[in-house]
Amino acid sequence: MSLVIRNLQRVIPIRRAPLRSKIEIVRRILGVQKFDLGIICVDNKNIRHINRIYRDRNVPTDVLSFPFHEVTATHGLCHLLGFTHSTEAEWLQMFQKEKAVLDELSRRTGTRLQPLTRDLFGG
Repeated sequence: MSLVIRNLQRVIPIRRAPLRSKIEIVRRILGVQKFDLGIICVDNKNIRHINRIYRDRNVPTDVLSFPFHEVTATHGLCHLLGFTHSTEAEWLQMFQKEKAVLDELSRRTGTRLQPLTRDLFGG
């Protein structure tokens, strides 16, 4: 299945082709070629932010791993319904809708999901 690698940091140079090759080897060893996988490299500030949102730990960490599709699908569907976050007022409307959906999904599934744009305007 698919493997997506994004480098959103500039501290450590990352060569995608060798990384992709090694990850594909690991996937074969573990027998998980049938799963989609996304690897996003971020700096300490961003990983700390994500760690705080999803794990209540305000510290950077080396790896966070979770099924991200629920959050990104909810965010994307809100955009398809016309919500945006270009201004603080627009963001607040979208954030409230996204949070309500993710809170209900979390209640039903026993997870703890939060909108990714939680602190976009200091929220």
